[in-house]
Amino acid sequence: MNTIIENIISRRSCRKFTDEEIKKEDIDLILKVAIYAPSAKNIQSWQFTVISDKAKIIELCKIIGKVLDRENYNMYNPKVLILASNENENEYGLADCACALENMFLAATSIGIGSCWINQLKLICDDMEVRDFLNKIKVPANHTVWGIAALGYPDGKMKSNEKDTSKIVFVD
Repeated sequence: MNTIIENIISRRSCRKFTDEEIKKEDIDLILKVAIYAPSAKNIQSWQFTVISDKAKIIELCKIIGKVLDRENYNMYNPKVLILASNENENEYGLADCACALENMFLAATSIGIGSCWINQLKLICDDMEVRDFLNKIKVPANHTVWGIAALGYPDGKMKSNEKDTSKIVFVD
């Protein structure tokens, strides 16, 4: 099997990370593949905001937990978060960010870094406390955070599972 297909099939969401730091060159590579993702009409109005400071990650988790009433919310304690945001006026913003996030997840898998899609911010970006934090980390006021890549080295073996193919329909 070709390595790209093998990587796609082996990618899993990681929900337990080690404390090992991720090298800057690995984060740079993950960001590089993000900007090479498809973008409707090639608009590329996205922004990728990287948070590697543990205190800021904890602060964001506390804010989200408070707003969503989820005690001890922690995004699985990642080493790095990459927020994928796009202009509110861009009707393709969610799709563009989703493509970029998938590229990030596949790149991370290929270099041994675990990842998990975190999607809690998309509906609460305009909550005052959330927006204050987003402003502080330079997410534009006219952006929605469509998804977050939580990154870190997997703590333990990733669970492998078969996928349900019953949802595939062939029409002749």
